[in-house]
Amino acid sequence: MKRRDFLQQISFGAGFVGLSPLIANACIADTSDKKLGVALVGLGSYSTYQLAVALEQTKFCKLSGIVTGTPAKAEAWIKKYKIPKKNCYDYKTFDRIIDNPDIDVIYVVLPNAMHHEYVIRAAQSGKHVICEKPMALTVKECEEMIAACEKAKKQLAIGYRLHFEPFNLEMARLGQQKVFGKVNRIKADFGFTIGDPSQWRLNKVLAGGGPLMDVGIYAVNGCRYVTGEEPISVKATFNTKTDLEKFKEVEEALSW
Repeated sequence: MKRRDFLQQISFGAGFVGLSPLIANACIADTSDKKLGVALVGLGSYSTYQLAVALEQTKFCKLSGIVTGTPAKAEAWIKKYKIPKKNCYDYKTFDRIIDNPDIDVIYVVLPNAMHHEYVIRAAQSGKHVICEKPMALTVKECEEMIAACEKAKKQLAIGYRLHFEPFNLEMARLGQQKVFGKVNRIKADFGFTIGDPSQWRLNKVLAGGGPLMDVGIYAVNGCRYVTGEEPISVKATFNTKTDLEKFKEVEEALSW
């Protein structure tokens, strides 16, 4: 599979878990010598502890650039990953990526409220785009992101890992083919403990909501994938908050 075919494989809706599983599935027969250059936009914990590590391990991509508003982080990443300084940007110089042939793909790893702006700017910079989940805060924003990438003739992929993860694919097969009969009930839980009260997930403006806008997306998509169906009605309740100060802007937990 050539680089062009790979880029077609990550069209809108394709999923990423780190990077290597998707690459392994989509490019196992790749004969191109040139790795895809990826620029990470936002150097938070996911970029630092997951994506950068995966990009060092995969045969088909490499970390070619970074975008950060923290000069100290930029210097540390330049040193650790041997990134050329010309491939390091801040949010004011972001649009200069258009002139950088080292970067093929821009991976937007920013708080939810920033996805819309930076996906559109990435497409306008002439690069293919991967965006972390959730895609955006509203349907209108999602439609505008899709339109921007279509106009630029660039691929847009959203970081939902379940499209390629083998165990989830098998569950989808079992459910949709009714191997054990019709699926009548699904229990889908996902949660984690938030320790840092200052992180953006607790900020309504940046996050757009509580757990449903974060890990809850995996539970929703899991139900959709297993059944191959879309919901026709929803009933949900907010759970009691255990820390009113920490969760003063967003929900701590919900059930639906």
